[in-house]
Amino acid sequence: MATNAEPEIGAWYKNTEGESFEVIAMDDDEGIVEIQYFDGAVEELERDTWYQMNLVQREPPEDWSGPFDDIEKDDFGDTESVRHPEDWNGPLDTIEWEE
Repeated sequence: MATNAEPEIGAWYKNTEGESFEVIAMDDDEGIVEIQYFDGAVEELERDTWYQMNLVQREPPEDWSGPFDDIEKDDFGDTESVRHPEDWNGPLDTIEWEE
């Protein structure tokens, strides 16, 4: 479903080439929509160009690492183990209290 809706900061879209991007800023005075592609590239579009594009609004990607090309799997933290609420008491448990 194509959309010519108003651009919304924080919303994700997909163009006809299959590229995903997020609207990160808008300048109404200048008529500019600033977008950031999943790979991290930033582009400014004129508002007229925005309305001419065939876009589909989509959910944000689950993999947030797109703009970070030098990230390693270890940088994601411990993704192998499942954390259960009963295993974690809260951030205050790590504080050493002085008596």
